Amino acid sequence: MSSPIISSPKSDTWGILFSHPSDFTPVCTTELARVANLTPEFEKRGVKVIALSCDSVDSHNKWIKDIKSYAERAEEGFPYPIIADESRALAVQLGMLDPVERDKDGLPLTCRAVFIVGPEKTLRLSILYPATTGRNFDEILRVVDALQLTDKNKVATPADWKRGGDCMVLPNLSEKEATSLFPKGFSVTNLPSGKPYLRVTPQP
Repeated sequence: MSSPIISSPKSDTWGILFSHPSDFTPVCTTELARVANLTPEFEKRGVKVIALSCDSVDSHNKWIKDIKSYAERAEEGFPYPIIADESRALAVQLGMLDPVERDKDGLPLTCRAVFIVGPEKTLRLSILYPATTGRNFDEILRVVDALQLTDKNKVATPADWKRGGDCMVLPNLSEKEATSLFPKGFSVTNLPSGKPYLRVTPQP
């Protein structure tokens, strides 16, 4: 099965491909359940989600029952697909194999990776987590918000930024350009260097 996130025609849709090491494992079950419950938030942002592991379709179908139970949505359908990459062809192509984790047959498992793909079908962000650390999908939503905001506006997001928070005016904008682009105004932080590069404006 190939990923529609990467191969579909150009549209306004974003995509997230996230891999997990193995079916029927504790951390992965919590992660996929969390994504299932966050589906409305991804949909609001025009994001399609797809998961991947090296297990079979049959294994995925059985495991989904556990995921739905943990997510407390046992009576609902499962909201996103899981790629069964048993040959590891896609994992190899995308560099998603873990150098340490192995299955019972000694074959490498997929790592805990996240790829965010923009509407132009280019990779916009990748994150790699160790097998023992579950992913923070609130952070992944935050990154999507930041990417979508900065694609449309000449701003950057500061450390710990959250949707609705103040943004940074891009340093390559002149004062005249910034004044024109940001009618709400911006403030300049005084720094020891005396350089006026730290300019803060309300989120456009």
